Amino acid sequence: MDRLLLVLGYLVTVVAMVISSERKQHQVQHGPCSYTFILPEVEQCNQGRDFQVTNSLQRDSPPSPESAHVETSWQARKLENLESATENNTQWLQKLESYIQENMRSEMAEMQRNAIHTQTATMLEIGTNLLSRSAEQTRKLTDVEKQVLNQTSRLEIQLLEYSLSTTRLEQQILRQTQEVARLNDKNSFLEQRFAAMEARHGQELLAAQQEKRQLQELLERQSHLVTLLEEELARSVSNSTLLQHQQAILTDTVQQLLAMVTHCNEISSHPKEESVNFRDCADIYKSGVTESGVYSVRFPNSTKNVKVFCDMKTRGGGWTVFQHRFDGSLDFHRSWKEYKAGFGDPSGEHWLGNEIVHLLTTSQDYTLQVLLTDSEGNQAFSQYDLFYIDGEEKNYSLHTQGFSGTAGRTSSLTHSGTMFSTKDKDNDLCSCRCAQMASGGWWFEACGPSNLNGIYYAGISNVVRYNGIKWYYWKGPSLMTTTTTMMVRPVNF
Repeated sequence: MDRLLLVLGYLVTVVAMVISSERKQHQVQHGPCSYTFILPEVEQCNQGRDFQVTNSLQRDSPPSPESAHVETSWQARKLENLESATENNTQWLQKLESYIQENMRSEMAEMQRNAIHTQTATMLEIGTNLLSRSAEQTRKLTDVEKQVLNQTSRLEIQLLEYSLSTTRLEQQILRQTQEVARLNDKNSFLEQRFAAMEARHGQELLAAQQEKRQLQELLERQSHLVTLLEEELARSVSNSTLLQHQQAILTDTVQQLLAMVTHCNEISSHPKEESVNFRDCADIYKSGVTESGVYSVRFPNSTKNVKVFCDMKTRGGGWTVFQHRFDGSLDFHRSWKEYKAGFGDPSGEHWLGNEIVHLLTTSQDYTLQVLLTDSEGNQAFSQYDLFYIDGEEKNYSLHTQGFSGTAGRTSSLTHSGTMFSTKDKDNDLCSCRCAQMASGGWWFEACGPSNLNGIYYAGISNVVRYNGIKWYYWKGPSLMTTTTTMMVRPVNF
């Protein structure tokens, strides 16, 4: 191919040289423009006649007959020269063509062989690639076929499961259809019974209405009788009130007589004891009495004697007891007035009275001790180094300082400043009325962790009773107790 290009380039060069050798050129520069003229061949023009080449300008006048004849002969010669040159060039080109064909034939054959070899190698490479791709595609198709087979197997299994499920559903639908039919039959039966019951109810309603009218008539008669009885009762009550008043007068008279007799007996039998007054059990203990029992004391700022129980054995003695429970025989769910004055017997279960405890504990500094015994016989105590309660104007508010003892890791008694509450006078900080819910009278605060005046439950039980006796930090919310004792003694005893 390179040789062919060289031959063609050579041919073009030769043709250009031949053409340029045929004519001479004359170039004229006129200002910025350049003009090129092809000059006639002078040698050929001089063969017939003299010919001069001049650079003078051509005139516009028509040529003469002689010059026209010369021009014609010159053109004829020029054509002959051109024809001969063309013929020579044609022959030369034919030779060149034959040469090119001979040389190109061998080159083309070689090129064809090279092309066939290249194409064969390319075809072999393409065939190899196609075979490898075919093998890869075959492997992929095999994998896809395996996946399709696996998927088909799973689908067949699912179809089998769906078929079994469908069978079970059909059986369930059949059973439900039978159940619906049975329920329809039962519903029809119930409708019949309901209609019969409705008819019977209508009859019973009519009978009830008649009975109601009869009862209304009977009620009217009874109301009339009740009115007569109320009038009779009012007359009886007025008579009873007079009798009760007379009985009260007689009772007061008898009590006065008994008091006078007792006073006379005491004067006659113990003339020396009349002049000795004890403020509390500590004074009695200091006087030499060491036996526990009921004694008469007169508190400061008081003109009457009060019977109290003195504990002369516990932790040095001299304790004045103001609360004691041991068998539940006394009801502690009392009114404000009863807790103020006190109730019970000092030798048994009793509450000495808030007013008495106030007078006692405000006369000097007192220590409070709480003794507890549970239903299993376990004993514990809580002691407060300073204890007193305010008067009724402050609702007998509680005040304590300094806690110790074995009845819990901390004090179960409410905080200082807590007011006393009863069922008829609520002074706690809870909207639930603790004295009503928990029972008894106590310093409840917000129902609090203690209440020794709750309901007395005897025996052993796992039932939590929130209205029973409670000392939370010893036995939790429900203390199954056998005895409780609250007593005071002067700090400087």
